[in-house]
Amino acid sequence: MKSGVLCDSQIRQMISQGRIAGAAPILDAQVQPASLDLRLGDVAYRVRASFLPGRANVTERLDDLTMHKVPLAGGAVLEKGCVYVVPLMERLQLPMGMTAAASAKSSIGRLDLMTRVITDRGIEFDRIPEGYDGPLYAELCPQSFSVVAQPGQMLNQVIFRQGHTTLSDRALREIHARSPIVTGEAVISDGLGFSVDLQPARGDLVGYRAKRHTGLIDLSKLNHYTPEDYWEEIRTTRGRIILDPGAFYILVSREAIAIPPDCAAEMAPYLAMVGEFRVHYAGFFDPGFGYDAAGGAGSRGVLEVRCREAPFVLEHGQVVGRLVYERMSAAPQALYGAEIASNYQGQGLKLSKHFRM
Repeated sequence: MKSGVLCDSQIRQMISQGRIAGAAPILDAQVQPASLDLRLGDVAYRVRASFLPGRANVTERLDDLTMHKVPLAGGAVLEKGCVYVVPLMERLQLPMGMTAAASAKSSIGRLDLMTRVITDRGIEFDRIPEGYDGPLYAELCPQSFSVVAQPGQMLNQVIFRQGHTTLSDRALREIHARSPIVTGEAVISDGLGFSVDLQPARGDLVGYRAKRHTGLIDLSKLNHYTPEDYWEEIRTTRGRIILDPGAFYILVSREAIAIPPDCAAEMAPYLAMVGEFRVHYAGFFDPGFGYDAAGGAGSRGVLEVRCREAPFVLEHGQVVGRLVYERMSAAPQALYGAEIASNYQGQGLKLSKHFRM
């Protein structure tokens, strides 16, 4: 198999080989252009604290840390500020030379619902080593809103990497020269840099801040909730805002970006020298995101921002993160926003699909 991120047809081949298996048959809708959606199982374990198994299996750590079990059948409340571990329906049998990486799905990140995949004997969140053969678990910790979850819901996604996949800056510049991956100047250094938009072309709405005391969000209800009940609008004409410690914000990138059909991308982890805030929770971008075959970049990145210990002044155009582009192992059969239903293609500033817009 050629090195790169596996595409949809290669993921389906792994399913047919039994390398990806499920407690229930894996649905075709779970397979995305370059990732697989993972489903919650039927029980959540309320635990005292987040953990990594290290030398133990997850079940062994659950024996020590579980406070009580929460059946998810019919819907169960996962409370804000609490930590839960949910066995996922899927399990993996990775060959040597292939690794996997997980992330929250975009809508889940926009709800400030922290979710990370852990494995038996895992020493990192969201990273699955080559040769791993075993079950998968999701650690869930709602940060801003308590949520109602049910079995089978897809909160996490996983990509599969064969060999070395990251594109060099030189290769990324060549791709940008052929078909632009970003509007404006391309700031390429260990990936593609992006900045925050605090001077919109129209109006003065630049973002949203999560309210501290709200009702539940049922993850099964789409286009249902009134934004004003959960979010405060952030407006400014000055091109700057001050982030409050502990607050969660939805902002948007100044640049529109594109992921060509032969690439995938991951939003890089927060770097301390950028400022006292975290820039993202959901980090994967499928082939075709924002892509226009005629040229040009078409979708801006939504930023899920949490301020740390001190108030922080964020300025319009300030670089807040970067996208690391990766080569695909093969061309996907379907692209994001083209052949599949995609909620955020062509997006600007946008809340999760659970809210009416």
